[in-house]
Amino acid sequence: MTIRRGNGDSAQWISSGPSRLRMLLALPAVAAAAAVLAACSSSGTSATSGGSSTSSPAAATAGNLKTATIGGVTVLTSSKGFTLYSFAPDTPTKSNCNGTCAQNWPPVKGPATAAKVNGTFGTIKRSDGSAQATFDGHPLYTFVGDTAPGQNKGNGLNANGGLWHEITTSGTAPAGSSSSGSGGGGNGY
Repeated sequence: MTIRRGNGDSAQWISSGPSRLRMLLALPAVAAAAAVLAACSSSGTSATSGGSSTSSPAAATAGNLKTATIGGVTVLTSSKGFTLYSFAPDTPTKSNCNGTCAQNWPPVKGPATAAKVNGTFGTIKRSDGSAQATFDGHPLYTFVGDTAPGQNKGNGLNANGGLWHEITTSGTAPAGSSSSGSGGGGNGY
């Protein structure tokens, strides 16, 4: 059904039939679908190999780092409070965590600094050409298994060919930290 609204040149024809009703009913459904898609895309995580850009909740980017006390130990964290780790097979000039390893242990992009922390910050060049932050000669990583600030689930893991340790503010792993587990045997990390 079509209805004429108004007089003369300003008259408008308005459809009030079933197609208009369907369009009005479809608008809330389209809005709801858009909201769901927006929520899904903003909460998803992704990582790429070789230390290139990562978007995981634990990923640390260049900039200011900070410290936090986790399990009675003061450790270096990302600006979002995620624990930073070192990988035993690394050297002060080379990361030995690439590919799948770097997906599970995202490298901290450099350069980075932290206020009131005694130690030396620097950078190394990764195999993909990106800069990775270091602290006292240890290339820095986060761990995808840490899903919230203040966790240190990667501390003491034996994975990807070596031990992972949280970075204490002295730049070394705390005594006995390897006792928190040797997991990683079959978990793919």
